[in-house]
Amino acid sequence: MKVMNQTSPGRFILLGLSNVPFLQSIFFFLFLMMYIMTLSGNLLLIVVVRINPKLQTPMYFFLTNLSILDIGFSSNIVPKILMNTLLVDRSISMLECAVQMYFHLALGSTECIILAVMAYDRFAAICRPLHYNTIMSKKICASLAVGSWCMSFMNSAIHVTFTFHLAYCKSPYIHHFFCEIPLFLRMSCQDTRLNEIGMYIGASVIVMCSFILTLTSYVHIIYTILKIRSSHGRQKAFSTCASHLTVVILYYGTIMFVYLRPLSTYSPETDKTVSIIYTTVTPMLNPIVYSIRNEKVKNTIKIKKKHMRQQALMENTSL
Repeated sequence: MKVMNQTSPGRFILLGLSNVPFLQSIFFFLFLMMYIMTLSGNLLLIVVVRINPKLQTPMYFFLTNLSILDIGFSSNIVPKILMNTLLVDRSISMLECAVQMYFHLALGSTECIILAVMAYDRFAAICRPLHYNTIMSKKICASLAVGSWCMSFMNSAIHVTFTFHLAYCKSPYIHHFFCEIPLFLRMSCQDTRLNEIGMYIGASVIVMCSFILTLTSYVHIIYTILKIRSSHGRQKAFSTCASHLTVVILYYGTIMFVYLRPLSTYSPETDKTVSIIYTTVTPMLNPIVYSIRNEKVKNTIKIKKKHMRQQALMENTSL
């Protein structure tokens, strides 16, 4: 079979979720709705944080970063899914695939680190309240955010570069709805052991270290909460991190399933299902989870809606 490498004009073909027209219509509608909800929910959360002075804290600073990541993460994947459900030609060039893979890995890694930093922020707020402003100063928060983005994007550049230096002599059909590194390692006709080792090391350093930091933070948080005598105090302390914990469990669980298991255990349908969760469902749910359990966010939205209704009423009256 013809070898496809970076110097050839070869293209890959994304098989997507289904070839059944009826199911394609359902998938198009579902993914379009989820994408609209993701964009509107995360943009609304960013606006709410910006307009409310009471939300100018480290927690909401990182939450804004998380919303930006979710918008980018979803926008990198979902538009291509929508196009492939409508078009007969599902091919994708190597450059398009590399760009999609680069941003998918970079944004996903950044989200892992940001979630860990948010857990550390909750640890500082609950376990070290007297030193919180020093531990999470504006300068430190900015450094943590910039460091998270830079580290992840550099890590992604290394993995994607090595992945597309491989030769591809197997079928150009990709049993997925987007380009992902594990799939391309299986498609290569070269020995990919070094790439696999690099992928496991990268995933271990970023995903596992972030997860361990998150887990350690929550062990200290739970221990501190249990020492609070009043049940109201315990409930109030836990409510400040319950939303974050929900997002962490959903996101880390799916990411580790995809990147930290042997390639021999690969199952196309299972991988598609798991990937849908962390590429489309989680970015959609994040702003909902944080809004539902956060009184400050809900109150800001209510005030904004009331203000907009009053403004609309005044405009209609003047007309």
